[in-house]
Amino acid sequence: MAEQEVPRLGVGMVGYAFMGAAHSQAWRVAPRFFTLPMRPEMTAVCGRNGPAVEEAAARLGWASWETDWRRLLERDDVDLLDVCTPGNTHAEIAIAALAAGKHVLCEKPLANTVAEAEAMTRAAASAPNGAKAMVGFTYRRVPAIALARQIVAEGRIGTLRHVRAQYLQDWIADEQAPLSWRLDREVAGSGSLGDIGAHIVDLTQFITGDRITGVSGLLETFVHERPVASEFSGLHGSAGAERGPVTVDDAAVFMARFAGGAIGTFEATRFAWGRKNAIRIEINGSRGSLAFDFEDMNVLHYFDATEGSRLGGFRRIMVTEPEHPYIAAWWPAGHVLGYEHAFTHQVVDLIGALVAGEQPTPSFADGLAVQRVLDAVERSAAADSTWTLVATD
Repeated sequence: MAEQEVPRLGVGMVGYAFMGAAHSQAWRVAPRFFTLPMRPEMTAVCGRNGPAVEEAAARLGWASWETDWRRLLERDDVDLLDVCTPGNTHAEIAIAALAAGKHVLCEKPLANTVAEAEAMTRAAASAPNGAKAMVGFTYRRVPAIALARQIVAEGRIGTLRHVRAQYLQDWIADEQAPLSWRLDREVAGSGSLGDIGAHIVDLTQFITGDRITGVSGLLETFVHERPVASEFSGLHGSAGAERGPVTVDDAAVFMARFAGGAIGTFEATRFAWGRKNAIRIEINGSRGSLAFDFEDMNVLHYFDATEGSRLGGFRRIMVTEPEHPYIAAWWPAGHVLGYEHAFTHQVVDLIGALVAGEQPTPSFADGLAVQRVLDAVERSAAADSTWTLVATD
């Protein structure tokens, strides 16, 4: 398709910190490595602090900036809103954008409550002008994860029996680490459960193609008070003498049952010293197993139980071949990808769905399904870990 025939997609992004920087790189890079049926233009970035957002616009590559996200809805040159803000703002921004006929990409978790997620899903289903909505569970776009889904879908590990998932970080393991919005329930909705536990809920449901139907959960807050950050940017800050309360969970563990009969164990914590961003998933079936760790993100381990014991063992697959998902657009085999590439793949898949007139995945309905699992874990934990069913439509 000739360049002049490719329609443009004007993007407006709300938020410009950690996630905003990752999304900005993706919007910049995607059309330079992938042949896209629509040309994304980084039209405007929005933030409340005028001087800071002006600097971010220049640094991250945005053509203009705003200090009120509502202005993005009024602009004819903005076709899609990319929401990279804390969870307590997701519902208001996304619902208003969809009502205005704008496409929406919203960071995870979809919302802070099931009620908000349900409202967002209804807004996506009834949006005018064919507006579409996607929730940003970006780890789905890691090539090794996408390959794992293909292997399960092909029946190579047989009937699913066990699912094990961990998301381990250590950025607040130090009791003197300062407060941030991620430790404030009013802003973040929950702690490790929603921030990182949401990812492993989505990933296991994505890889298996199955849904979690019931849970027994336990939540724990180890440090109930922390120094108040005098300045905060991203995940770190400088703390003063004042202290404030931590109102979210520091760690979450739960057992789960999947609709197809598999059982699962899940752990999410930001108190695992030495683990920076360890997303560990292992799936055992009747014919084999899969294992993945994001701290070695270009590798997928696969065990084929049908090969017999003489040559049996986990096979280490370096997921960098052109035949692997997304890889052909990048480097020669063995030249590994990084964290940022999954965001680029997200842009590629989103644009492909928009041009095809299809609902992008994960959809707001998928985000709602994850939110309902998180809600069931919280309800279970509040009731002495009672077995709790996950709500459905």
